[in-house]
Amino acid sequence: QVQFVESGGGLVQPGGSLRLSCAASGFTLDDYATGWFRQAPGKEREGISCISASDGSTYYADSVKGRFTMSRDIAENTVYLEMNSLKPDDTAVYYCAANLMRRRCLEVPGALEYEYAYWGQGTQVAVSS
Repeated sequence: QVQFVESGGGLVQPGGSLRLSCAASGFTLDDYATGWFRQAPGKEREGISCISASDGSTYYADSVKGRFTMSRDIAENTVYLEMNSLKPDDTAVYYCAANLMRRRCLEVPGALEYEYAYWGQGTQVAVSS
């Protein structure tokens, strides 16, 4: 069964850090480009990062560039999102997803969102003092 399972969310103070994990099953991470998305209350879902299946190259939205780092562990078939210098505006539900239409990421993370067919259930991140 094709599945993504996110974990690692929680409550953190501003300026703190969290590491999210997304375990994939039913396919391998070198099959499809994989992205992280987030959705805050009342906001449209936002693509924040993408990692290419072909070479592991990564791309980031301007809102998180320099603070978040995406990586993958092929052996564990898991992608990660290291989040540093967290701000209250980072509060959202975070999702991982796979793009079945391509192996290389587009320069803008989350572009052509409809191409992402496999989604995790999401993990809540709350940044508050």
